[in-house]
Amino acid sequence: MLSNENNRIRNPVEPQSIRNVLIVDDSRLQREILARSLRKWGYRVVEAESAEQALLLCASASFDLVLSDWMMPGMNGLDFCCAYRNLPNEEYGYFILLTSKSEKVEIARGLDAGADDFLTKPVNQSELRARITAGDRIIAMQRELSDKNRMIGETLDKLQVAYDSIDADLVQARKIQQSMVPDRTRKFGNSHVSLLLKPCGHIGGDMVGMFAPNPDQVGFYSLDVSGHGITSAMMTARLGGYFSPSYFDQNLGIAHLADQSRALREPEDVAKMLNERQVADTGIDEYYTLAYGTIDLPSGRLKLVQAGHPHPLVLRRDGSVEFVGQGGIPIGLIENVDYTIYETDFEPGDRLLLYSDGFTECRLSNGEMLDADGLLMLIDKCKAGHSGNGVFGPEFLDDLFWNLVQVMNTSKGMEDDVSAALIEYDISGGQP
Repeated sequence: MLSNENNRIRNPVEPQSIRNVLIVDDSRLQREILARSLRKWGYRVVEAESAEQALLLCASASFDLVLSDWMMPGMNGLDFCCAYRNLPNEEYGYFILLTSKSEKVEIARGLDAGADDFLTKPVNQSELRARITAGDRIIAMQRELSDKNRMIGETLDKLQVAYDSIDADLVQARKIQQSMVPDRTRKFGNSHVSLLLKPCGHIGGDMVGMFAPNPDQVGFYSLDVSGHGITSAMMTARLGGYFSPSYFDQNLGIAHLADQSRALREPEDVAKMLNERQVADTGIDEYYTLAYGTIDLPSGRLKLVQAGHPHPLVLRRDGSVEFVGQGGIPIGLIENVDYTIYETDFEPGDRLLLYSDGFTECRLSNGEMLDADGLLMLIDKCKAGHSGNGVFGPEFLDDLFWNLVQVMNTSKGMEDDVSAALIEYDISGGQP
């Protein structure tokens, strides 16, 4: 048995993770004994007679394994181990202290200094071989981990480049989407239409807008595409073209009359046309909710259709409020839908608010949703602002959104796009 063991030790082995070994010992004889065995086993060996010399070697070369005596003149092995660990080495080196010390306190000091293992002098070759084999496994795992971390780092760098590119595209996409709402507020005689659009991300699936084919009529809308992100934003871009405020030939809400004039189509007809187009497009799975209305400025006649959108809110000048509409089916869900029109007469100072469910379904700090009653509370705060005089136009919408943010669950933030359109009829003399 002894003979077989000695033969196994004498046979050279192919080094794996540990290849380069540094022996540090002030005894030339001890260095030669260790070096002879290590070279026989296939390792490349460098010798140093002091810790100071070893540090110089380590500054210019990398070693997989360091065998260092503990007791040496000048810098001892413990201090050398500390200094070695402080070197800016890219690869981890396995450090074995050679010592005659066997007390647990001394071993603890060595571990604290950065040593990985210990060998008691005089060194037994079988034990040395076993400790090196154990170190080889640790070095192999460490380098495999380093390689994987390096790959992860490189992948993250590539992902960061891709993310930066996507982020830049989304920033530009947001500018394009915002350009579809060029005016936050417009005056139509003594009436005003104001808009609010706050995506929860770079881009969103909400859209609001207005257009006027002639001096006496104004069309306005608020829509919300199902889902979030790029797909929804692309849909809003498409739908924005259907309600173009600049290119009336493309606007589905505008009819071109025989006398070359233009007029607004009935809201229920517009909703039906939009639904037919959406359902007919088999490549699109998205649907959207819509509140679309028209107002005749000379008479104050308001017509409104609701297609799954939150109930519009009529704010009368006398302080009364009313949610209107009958719900309706979202655009693009089913074929052959008939939409019901809501009509009312506006008096000077009356207002209409169209809003997305980003308001009413906003998650509050107590975990509940704002809902319709909560929206009325926010509106009351806006009406009570400015020393009780209330606010109008885009300032009203900004205050409404600000009040929403104050009650929002800050840990979740905006979970949905928030948008609104405010129609203020004949407010000359209606504003305080």
